[in-house]
Amino acid sequence: MNGQARVRGRKIVLWRHGQTAWNLERRFQGSTDIPLTETGIAQARRSARLLAALRPDAIVSSDLKRAAATADELVSITGLEVRHHEALRETYAGVWQGLTGDEIQEKYGEQYAAWKRGEPVRRGGGELETEVADRAAPVVLAAADALPDGGTLVVASHGGAIRVTIGRLLGLAPHTWESLGGLSNCCWSVLGEGARGWRLMEHNAGTLPEPVLGDDD
Repeated sequence: MNGQARVRGRKIVLWRHGQTAWNLERRFQGSTDIPLTETGIAQARRSARLLAALRPDAIVSSDLKRAAATADELVSITGLEVRHHEALRETYAGVWQGLTGDEIQEKYGEQYAAWKRGEPVRRGGGELETEVADRAAPVVLAAADALPDGGTLVVASHGGAIRVTIGRLLGLAPHTWESLGGLSNCCWSVLGEGARGWRLMEHNAGTLPEPVLGDDD
């Protein structure tokens, strides 16, 4: 191998859960256990059919209802078992949870502004983003390490938890993680294994990937 690490060609698909009532009301959910709406179930069903075409080898999920129910739609197609992990839950945000964005800015405007500037903030007295990455990223990496060469892992989780996990796996500085845009309900991001580690192949995708045709693949 000429001293170079072997690239195993694995992929990680980080899949956000379907729609909830609190999503529609634009309420900060955090670790509150909110179920999917009927629309959310339909979204999960549709996206599961697409992700099944990637022939995943393993599925892990947050244990919160909205993520677990989303993962179950892929389980029903693939027959794979899903492993649920508390560590893949959304950020705990204390008193912010249950509030709308407008209410958060009205009551905790300075804290909100500091967070948006990329400062380490315990939103609502809850977790730091780096603490979420500390718990979520190792679960994802352990599951990816167990994949066969060329294998695919699907991770059913939450928008904020996915963002910080991507940031950690890509080796980005925490204050830059906000530069990764949000995920729509039941959309996903794909990390592929390259010669220099994990790299972002797709972000906020809702269709199957097309091959990259060009010099910069």
